[in-house]
Amino acid sequence: MKVVKVKLFNTYSRRKETFTPLREGEVRMYTCGPTVYDYVHIGNFRTFVFEDLLRRSLKFLGFKVVQVMNLTDVEDKIIKASRERGIPISEYTSQYIKAFFEDLRALNMEPAEYYPKATEYIPQMIELVRILLEKGYAYELGDSVYFDISKFPQYGRLSRIKGSGRAFSRLDADEYEKEEIGDFVLWKGKKEGEPFWESPFGPGRPGWHIECSAMSMHYLGPTFDIHTGGVDNMFPHHENEIAQSEAATGQTFVRYWMHSQHLQVNGERMAKSKGNYYTLRDLQSMGYSPKAIRFLLLSTHYRNPLNFTFDSLKQAGKSVDRLLDFYHRLKEHAGIKGEESAEIVAILDRRKEEFALSLADDLNVSGAISATFSLMHDLNPLILDNKLNRQDAELAVKTMEEFDQVLGILEEKEPLEEWIVRLIKEREKVRKNKDFARADQIRAELLKKGIILEDTPEGTRWRKKLAQ
Repeated sequence: MKVVKVKLFNTYSRRKETFTPLREGEVRMYTCGPTVYDYVHIGNFRTFVFEDLLRRSLKFLGFKVVQVMNLTDVEDKIIKASRERGIPISEYTSQYIKAFFEDLRALNMEPAEYYPKATEYIPQMIELVRILLEKGYAYELGDSVYFDISKFPQYGRLSRIKGSGRAFSRLDADEYEKEEIGDFVLWKGKKEGEPFWESPFGPGRPGWHIECSAMSMHYLGPTFDIHTGGVDNMFPHHENEIAQSEAATGQTFVRYWMHSQHLQVNGERMAKSKGNYYTLRDLQSMGYSPKAIRFLLLSTHYRNPLNFTFDSLKQAGKSVDRLLDFYHRLKEHAGIKGEESAEIVAILDRRKEEFALSLADDLNVSGAISATFSLMHDLNPLILDNKLNRQDAELAVKTMEEFDQVLGILEEKEPLEEWIVRLIKEREKVRKNKDFARADQIRAELLKKGIILEDTPEGTRWRKKLAQ
């Protein structure tokens, strides 16, 4: 596969740009993570799956990736919920942090290199606030500290929002007074019953925006390659990150900004505030596989809204089933012995190039998926007619596994329950004893439970049925 030029849509410029990292061959990126006050819904996972696709695609295209994803473990909703339950915020958030990582594993997300918690980086945040005060970009009012956006003329360039008044009227739900409505809080003065930390400006806690600036620059430096998030993060969160970071350092904060569109339900954004959301656990309890959910979430281009329906989720399950069938047929294809076929090598090379070029074009995942299915259509007739030799089948398996380094749907990581394992073993035993009626009965019983058994020359293999 020849070297391809990567182009990414930069929200800051509103155009596709040729991607060139600061360090040759290495991408340093920051991805906004969850606020761990509850289970994460799949609208959030639409963004996290996009970020996983970005990470995997960059690695597939030859880059090393250093990724930081933050965990916001102190903010108003967390404080309110922990007080209602009468437990420390660390105890309250730990259950949801654990659940978040369980969900990441279920969706086969590659782990980031760093997952900093906001509460572990308070000193870095205090230092950043101190610098902004010293440079005159921030002011103290009462017990709190605010960023003065009038001192940062570039404010609004990312979101294309300028000025104050109506554009900012929805922002200030923090109940803190400030000089201008567009100014944002860097440090919140202590309130009765809330957790607090000591600082040169008095006891209190950090504002939400300062967390990401402090943690991203701690790991990635004052300037790094890519910052991602959902479109709802663009304003005010990412706008504020730019202002406070660049004001403090005098350097460009981020070179490429990338934002994913919302996951919608019946044309409306999925959100907890709307009550129209599902968690991964909700969908799993309904019998849907994380593989199908992952495939659905990544199958629409990240800059297009994705309308969630159960019909589309079922179709995603069928698509994954087809790819899994093909992959396992290739792995088990005995075929005739022979040398590599120039014709098959040419097919594989063509599909690899299509796959890579699609990803390099601003993560055109539809093109990458199309190349994968095209490979299946190329080779299926040859398998059925026994015209694919063993060597070529092995090359095709490697190609599918290369594609899966990005798609992440072929690996079978979900363990079987013990009773299912017992039935599979029993079936193997009765087949050896030629009790085919009982063997068929067990197969039918397992199929009702969503377990597909396939008898091959190498023995019985199983997989979970994804389509409902």
